[in-house]
Amino acid sequence: MLRQKLQEDQLAALKNKETDKLSVLRFVISQIKNKEIDKKSELNDDETLSVLKKIAKELKESIDAFEKGGRKDLVDSNKKQLSIVSEYLPAEISDEELKSEIEKIIKDNQSLYDNNPKAIIGICMKLLKSKAGPSRIMKEISAYGNN
Repeated sequence: MLRQKLQEDQLAALKNKETDKLSVLRFVISQIKNKEIDKKSELNDDETLSVLKKIAKELKESIDAFEKGGRKDLVDSNKKQLSIVSEYLPAEISDEELKSEIEKIIKDNQSLYDNNPKAIIGICMKLLKSKAGPSRIMKEISAYGNN
């Protein structure tokens, strides 16, 4: 479903002569195809989404590196690419929602948390990975431990 949308948007970008969007979508689709070749079958939406998240993460890292290097031209280019990739990613939940979700998970697994607070990290990551980035989840778990 997601892959089909990417291919439809790629075709639309080609017809509308949107070169920036077209090149980003071609890159994304090629990464998806490479992953399918490795897996030897088509990717489902979750797997396609993980490819998109990986690309977004790499773009964010590139932006940080280029900002440190003073390359404004490359920062702007990567930000534009990131905004195109982000259109296909689900919106992340707010900090308040994330905090309440983590508190609920900890309450549901209170005995595990009491014995080993770090064990809750894996559970939170597994349950919340589609709703928030790993760095945000870790930050919120750390904040919870310091309360």
